[in-house]
Amino acid sequence: MIFWDVFTIGEVHALGGYTFTEEEVLRFARAYDPQPFHVDAEAAKNSLLGGLCASGWQTAAVFMKLNVAYTRRLAEDFVAAGHPAPRTGPSPGIKELRWPRPVFAGDTVNYTLTITGKRASASRPGWGLIEARTLGTNQHGEPVISFLSSWFAATN
Repeated sequence: MIFWDVFTIGEVHALGGYTFTEEEVLRFARAYDPQPFHVDAEAAKNSLLGGLCASGWQTAAVFMKLNVAYTRRLAEDFVAAGHPAPRTGPSPGIKELRWPRPVFAGDTVNYTLTITGKRASASRPGWGLIEARTLGTNQHGEPVISFLSSWFAATN
């Protein structure tokens, strides 16, 4: 068995949740996305969004943190079960990135990854692409981030 086999089309992987604190929202926004609705609570109240909210890029960065930790745990369990160390590669990119609702300071977002496809790489023999839809939902079950992604994994 190889790590490629761990991922089954249609399977949902719960990556975990994350609560966006006001302090972290402000710190991230001041460093990377200093728009008024991310860095000034008063200005945010009067904005289209209606309150201090996390940058969409922060919600994406949190996904990446949780995804890496989750994949690392999967890989460790895979090796502990007596299988060879996984060989994975980078992601060639994402598509259809959407932020349908703001993530307000204090919101908790739960992230899932649903495997949507697997295919051999046309340009890299011995490698394939695993495709997935990522969804982040707030504590009310409302979607706040979604996108399609893929990443390389060895097929032999």
